[in-house]
Amino acid sequence: MHIKSIFAGLLVLGSALTATAQKQFTLEDLNFGGNNYKNMTPANRSVTWWGDTPVRLEADSCWTIDTKTAREKLLFTRDQLAKWAGEEKVWTLKRLSFPYPDQPLVLTETDSTRVLVNIKTRKSVWRQSTRDEGSVAVDWNKDSRAVAFVRDHNLWVTDAQGKCRQVTNDGSESLVYGQSVHRNEFGIDGGIFWNNAGTRVAFYRMDQSMVTDYPLINVPEPTDTTQVIATPAPETYPMAGQTSHKVTVGVYDLAADTVMYLAMGDPTDRYFTNISWSPDDKLIYVFELNRAQNDCCLYSYDACTGRWQSQLYREIHHKYVEPQSPIMFLPWDNEKFVMMSEKDGYNHLYLHDIDGNQLRQLTSGKWVVMSMVGFDPSTHSVIYTANEESPLQQNIYRVNTDTGEHSRIDEGGHGWHGAVMSPSGKWLMDYYQEPDVPRNIAIVNTLTGKATRYFTAPDPWQGYTVPRYEVGTIKAADDETDLYYRMVKPADFDPAKKYPTVVYVYGGPHAHNVDARWHHASRSWETYMAQRGYVLFILDNRGSANRGRDFENATFHQLGQVEMQDQMRGVDFLKTQAYVDTTRLGVHGWSYGGFMTISLMTNYPDVFKVGVAGGPVIDWKWYEVMYGERYMGTPQNNAEGYALTSLIPRAKDLKGRLQIIIGLNDPTVVPQHAYSFLKACIAAGTQPDFFVYPGQGHNMAGHQSVHLHERITRYFDDFLK
Repeated sequence: MHIKSIFAGLLVLGSALTATAQKQFTLEDLNFGGNNYKNMTPANRSVTWWGDTPVRLEADSCWTIDTKTAREKLLFTRDQLAKWAGEEKVWTLKRLSFPYPDQPLVLTETDSTRVLVNIKTRKSVWRQSTRDEGSVAVDWNKDSRAVAFVRDHNLWVTDAQGKCRQVTNDGSESLVYGQSVHRNEFGIDGGIFWNNAGTRVAFYRMDQSMVTDYPLINVPEPTDTTQVIATPAPETYPMAGQTSHKVTVGVYDLAADTVMYLAMGDPTDRYFTNISWSPDDKLIYVFELNRAQNDCCLYSYDACTGRWQSQLYREIHHKYVEPQSPIMFLPWDNEKFVMMSEKDGYNHLYLHDIDGNQLRQLTSGKWVVMSMVGFDPSTHSVIYTANEESPLQQNIYRVNTDTGEHSRIDEGGHGWHGAVMSPSGKWLMDYYQEPDVPRNIAIVNTLTGKATRYFTAPDPWQGYTVPRYEVGTIKAADDETDLYYRMVKPADFDPAKKYPTVVYVYGGPHAHNVDARWHHASRSWETYMAQRGYVLFILDNRGSANRGRDFENATFHQLGQVEMQDQMRGVDFLKTQAYVDTTRLGVHGWSYGGFMTISLMTNYPDVFKVGVAGGPVIDWKWYEVMYGERYMGTPQNNAEGYALTSLIPRAKDLKGRLQIIIGLNDPTVVPQHAYSFLKACIAAGTQPDFFVYPGQGHNMAGHQSVHLHERITRYFDDFLK
């Protein structure tokens, strides 16, 4: 097998000091629900922009930061701001921002009031009650100072003068307004879309009345003396091949106090996403997909009448098309916009005019644009992040829309960079990690690329026994594609010893496990297990994210099959390592990784001795429409694929020790998956173990996550170690 190292030598992080001289980790230290977790994560700074001035936000104060020297100066204290806002008696500050780049106004939000404070005159200049808004969906517009929010499933709007209006009246559990639709697929993370002037607001309307409810329940708390019987908590859940909900887009005009709906025709079996407004607020743009998700169009609609105007773009692919971001107009040219697409095989930026003509492909290559950060109007440039340097890295770049010339503008190194831009586009904050760098923050001039270090986080694991983290590549099952892996070894690793080894797996789309963040993005549970004497192996197989369209959709219509082939190449690699005890191989994963865990345990029963599968998909016909049909089609048009990937027939092949763990109230991978597999195992005479967390969803929240990971650890200790 061809094996190559990422670096000339193995990258070893942490001290080689003995465990007696160093502190040992606990799950309270490492798990996000742990009591000491906050102290064990890299320190950070919360920074926002006030025009071109960065401002550090602390619980008790705000500080301006000089962009050239990174020196800080106190702007105001929390007590001062409370006094200026006239809120000393009820000051429970929830949010703070600087919405106007050229004005000394600070927006503060408490549980009861939204206040604009002039920090130069030290007086409040405007206030708005927030008591009726709740927390389901709230979107405030800085230009009109109106706020749209959802209450009791209906859309409401409060204007700058405090007049509150109920926009819709028939909202219910089945008819939802102003919230995310299509189960948050296609980049959707909200349902309220203000125009630029803040005079009209577009919103989603989702009719779920035709969708079957899944019968989840709420179990009473053991200490509750008032409730005896569990209560229904149904989840509207459209499964693959079944009737889905219907979505339309409404527009509310504040001045006229009227609602109209875009003339989209029959919304049955169609998806509407990435809504945006034209710079002059006359048009609304929407990406629309057919239910098969292989035909995507960008349409424009008249924002006043709702009439369809034009088709600006169409993309068809024999597998699927997946728009993730709205178009973004050039701030210096209202007749041109930038769009992202994978149409050449990798996610890249394209410049179009308002008639839909492609003017230029702004980026190209066998790498992926990860996100659009913003614009620098002074140089006609788009700022974006991409993994051009390496599939393990994310860096910040600029590309000139006139010439197509691009350059990297972050602080440098071989890490994972993210950016927050100033409103003018002249500056950005570069937040980044490297395998041996917990976190750095730099202030970057987007024109020159010159970076000034603002913050360096100390190593929160100083004084602890830290495992060894290594990365490398192996060939995929196609013998051509490089796959990246991470290996975590005990701090006192001895190559002459034999170690029980656990393969941690996810394997599905929209995610990857190995990159150039701190400790190569290792999950803290891996550290805990390495400390207990295990070797951990993590491989990003074909089907995972950030490697291009063909890499990800190689699993199309047969989820789990290509992924297992690649994971078994990882096992072949492990077998070449003398320190891996191949008689003690385990596997663990959650969600898609739970599906992969049981797939590997039952398809290769003589390889894996122990497995722990969390929230596992068992049969894709029980998964939701949008995600499931994108990758698997429907049970009606891909019966062979659904039969091949179902784990129900595999229940009879289970040999090793398998523990399945779910949340009783999981609305993502509903409990029917696990229950059905258990029934199949009972019929086949195989013996999985099962544990459930009442009241929990797809992931265990709070301190229950510590309990969960202790349970997972004990299972491997009991049966693999």
